[in-house]
Amino acid sequence: MVKFLVDNREIQAEEGAILLQACLENGIYIPNLCYIKGLESAPASCRMCFVEIEGEDKPVTSCTIKVRNGMIVKTSTPSVRRLQRTGLELLLSVHEVDCGRCPANKKCELQRIAKVLKVGLKPKRLERFLKETQREVNHPFLEYFPNRCVLCGKCVHVCREKNGRPVLTFAKRGFHTMISFYGEEDRARLACKECVACTEICPVSALTLKEPLNLYCGLEKSP
Repeated sequence: MVKFLVDNREIQAEEGAILLQACLENGIYIPNLCYIKGLESAPASCRMCFVEIEGEDKPVTSCTIKVRNGMIVKTSTPSVRRLQRTGLELLLSVHEVDCGRCPANKKCELQRIAKVLKVGLKPKRLERFLKETQREVNHPFLEYFPNRCVLCGKCVHVCREKNGRPVLTFAKRGFHTMISFYGEEDRARLACKECVACTEICPVSALTLKEPLNLYCGLEKSP
């Protein structure tokens, strides 16, 4: 075990543990969207989990740092919060904020991060850019809402883990990037009817089950 300081509090973790995970397991919340425990190489794509570490010349992503004995970490310095707020505002500028009709309402990771960072869900500093496709229903069991999606990639990862190779993938580029389905329809039916991992891990309910499958799986209906 190694010991280190986070916000002037001494915590300990297994040597080689990821800093973000160690903090979360010790009740120290660091905003994050794309991190998955146990993932060999963190994507660090959401750019939310910044911290300052003594000896580093700039904030670093805590999901890519392994703990070491005696390290000194700060999670809420002005420079860290500035980076996080900018990242959140960028996400919200391409996010359809319609919480009242969203299944993730009150358990949404974006709502939680916005509350921690004291950022409104409809920031006025940046121009809004929403995708033309509001809802993708071509999959036999899943519905996808591109303007809710934060492109964290968690669904692609768990799909690969469950099924050997994913039925989900990233498509297009830039502001137009979205999650897409591929593979033969019969394979999608076989894989997805028995697996709801992508909908369970999505932090914003961008992927949901179509109503018949909700009933099939014994899940609550979406509002």
